[in-house]
Amino acid sequence: MWIRLRQIAVTTADLAQTSADIQSVLGVEPCFTDPGVGIFGLKNVLWPVGTQFLECVTPIQDDTAAGRYQQRRGGDTGYMVITQVSDVAARRAHVDEMGIRIAFEMNFPDEGHVGMQLHPADTGGAFFEMDQMTGPTGDDVGGAWTPAGSYWEPYVCTDRVSNIAAAELQSPDPQRLAERWSQIAQIDLDTDADGHPTIQLDNATLRFVPEADGRGEGLGAIDVTTVDREAVLAVARTRDCYVNDSQVALAGLRVNLVDAG
Repeated sequence: MWIRLRQIAVTTADLAQTSADIQSVLGVEPCFTDPGVGIFGLKNVLWPVGTQFLECVTPIQDDTAAGRYQQRRGGDTGYMVITQVSDVAARRAHVDEMGIRIAFEMNFPDEGHVGMQLHPADTGGAFFEMDQMTGPTGDDVGGAWTPAGSYWEPYVCTDRVSNIAAAELQSPDPQRLAERWSQIAQIDLDTDADGHPTIQLDNATLRFVPEADGRGEGLGAIDVTTVDREAVLAVARTRDCYVNDSQVALAGLRVNLVDAG
């Protein structure tokens, strides 16, 4: 069974401002606004980053899960790690055996989409979502991805960044969190050059690091493969998103600029 990182979701208090930052700094084009997230009291925008996606949601009514999560983490923040899998039924059987609750189940056979969001209280770290595309290109790398609509490919722009290479989850006990996610993903843990536990998905890495920013456990950073670092940094400086020559800040995430390798 394969598992790929397909989408990262963040939640923000100001969708217009955050969208402008993301688009300006990363040079990406919005491809879809999903009316379906309205059932959660949210509005969203998605941008393709190569064949993966960055999603930003914002509450449009009181007392939403995303709004409460922002309050707990002190502002805009990483929210969901969304993966694409080859056999969601087998994944569901596995998490059921682990006693992990399903926060929301996707069952859209007419759209070729089945999936599940795992309850973050049972996974730790963030929402961990697993989706399967059941249509003709569902198994293809860069194939159909209904959360981004049916016409996202023309909006792909990789002049500045080309893919999401890693998601970084922070915790007071990163080893414990990594072991939990390793069990869920059914992938053995590895260790990176800095000694952090990692999980290697088919197209990206999940990295687990100590929480050091006072915001608690959560999705704290992503790595993006950078095509034109100088262009990213130049715009980041003008929009007050610059951190250093290897990192910018967007939507409450540390966005690490990494070279293709």
